[in-house]
Amino acid sequence: MPFLSIVIPAYNEEDRIGRTLEGTFEYLDAQSYDSEVLVVNDGSRDRTDETVLRFAEQSSGRLRLIENPGNRGKGYAVRNGMLQAAGDIALFYDADLATPTSEIVKVITPITENRYDVVFGSRALDRSLIGTHQSVARETIGKVGNLIQFTLTGLNFKDTQCGFKAFRREAAQTVFPLQQIDGFGFDPEILFIAKKQGWRLLETPVRWNHVEGSKVNPIASPIKVLLEVSTIRWNDLTGKYASTAKITNLKSDIAETKR
Repeated sequence: MPFLSIVIPAYNEEDRIGRTLEGTFEYLDAQSYDSEVLVVNDGSRDRTDETVLRFAEQSSGRLRLIENPGNRGKGYAVRNGMLQAAGDIALFYDADLATPTSEIVKVITPITENRYDVVFGSRALDRSLIGTHQSVARETIGKVGNLIQFTLTGLNFKDTQCGFKAFRREAAQTVFPLQQIDGFGFDPEILFIAKKQGWRLLETPVRWNHVEGSKVNPIASPIKVLLEVSTIRWNDLTGKYASTAKITNLKSDIAETKR
């Protein structure tokens, strides 16, 4: 079983998935632990799959291509990959590598030290770490959206949308099966579920650069995310995120093994 699984959702990423995989394996090859990389192809219409398969031939079996049944959305792709990840820790990040691999240590160390179970990168905690900013309009929309999101979900975090999140395997295996949102609004949903289940969450500042070529529409996507986020409260009220005693027992077992 690998120590770290990296999940990369990809939709029409032919032009940059190769560079992202090169950077990913350059980082992993310098580490002492075993690892795997899962690229989840979300119904791409270009040659994303061919690019990944060519790279897989040189990866010594550490790279897997997972095919979604058509274009289902980023949330669907991440869930598909995280549930198939075999690592003790599963980390997902975007195909544009907006957060560099040097930041991986920031999100996995608190988990390996058994201080947290879910650790996610944030662009808002230390904006001096942002190299290339988004437009002022997009940053403003993000801030307003985060305020609305807090009102709807009670998640008191500065940035839930940064695509750089690590989960202890046991947490991933209990959170992602309950995920309902397949679009970009899945980020706050999985954090909401994790918090509801009692997993320990940490938001940590990471380096980040805006990369051109984003699939996110700067106007339509934030609105869609907020509409999706509004369903989180309803899903909770209707019992779709119900916790079980099994999760409590699982966390107790983890605490015992780490002593």
